[in-house]
Amino acid sequence: MGFDSLIGGSIWDEYSQNVQDRMNNPRHMGEITEEEAEARGGRLIVADFGAESCGDAVRLYWVVDPKTDKIIDAKFKSFGCGTAIASSDVMAELTIGKTVDEAVKITNIDVEAAMRDNPETPAVPPQKMHCSVMAYDVIKKAAAEYKGVDMESFETEVIVCECARVSLGTLREVIRLNDLKTVEEITDYTKAGAFCKSCIKPGGHEEREYYLVDILAQVRGEMEAEKVKAAADSAAGIGEEVPFAQMTLVQKLKKVEEVLDENIRQMLVMDGGNMEVLDIKENGGHIDIYIRYLGACSGCASSSTGTLYAIEATLKDKLDPSIRVLPI
Repeated sequence: MGFDSLIGGSIWDEYSQNVQDRMNNPRHMGEITEEEAEARGGRLIVADFGAESCGDAVRLYWVVDPKTDKIIDAKFKSFGCGTAIASSDVMAELTIGKTVDEAVKITNIDVEAAMRDNPETPAVPPQKMHCSVMAYDVIKKAAAEYKGVDMESFETEVIVCECARVSLGTLREVIRLNDLKTVEEITDYTKAGAFCKSCIKPGGHEEREYYLVDILAQVRGEMEAEKVKAAADSAAGIGEEVPFAQMTLVQKLKKVEEVLDENIRQMLVMDGGNMEVLDIKENGGHIDIYIRYLGACSGCASSSTGTLYAIEATLKDKLDPSIRVLPI
């Protein structure tokens, strides 16, 4: 009786075919010697990184052209599970042909996405997401070796959830703007805590510096204190709302949604349609708001004329006269 028949195939259902193929037949496993790197006119970079939580480790070899900083070739050795091998194999492949600066921008999210069979289905079960995090970390380690800097210098934000790449700043802002009260709500909004769950509270798969339960408690405490102060300020006639143009992107999105809900959406829904805000960008002297029509609105002739004018005019009047609404 084979192993697959013993488990009924249920375990493998959680792994993409791409991951299974790379577990058994990695394309970039191996090592590169100094002589081989020199023969190709490149500099050899060797970087090691290990995950203390599971004992997995990976060694990354790069051949880098010192004239262009481009990665000519990449190989790896993995000391760990099959998922670590697959993640490392994809990670090495993604770096080939990129400059070192471009490679550093590859995240564990990119690695996991590249391992999927289709965009909608995760490549690995949640508890295995840390393997792609290790692949991301060894890229930073190799880049740091090449540049002669500390690998932490590549992180510009404090990352709380490594699996979903969610920063402390983003979590604090999302909790505030959406008045979140539970960790489950945080996960719904940001995906933080949806994978290995180490960042939710102490005692998980990996020890973390910050935990969602603590961040939520701290931010909620700050919000309550600010409410008390705001009430006192309001009674004294103190305090003004931040101008729309000076808001953060998340604040702008929240404000636009409020105006649309109050003034526009009900009319669209009555006609069997709707709309969603895709992005907001500064463009010279304009604030461009990109939208997509849904339902009946997507094929309506007035979506590019009267309806569009009404949406733009309302947002200009309520938020900022420099707003332009651009349907996609």
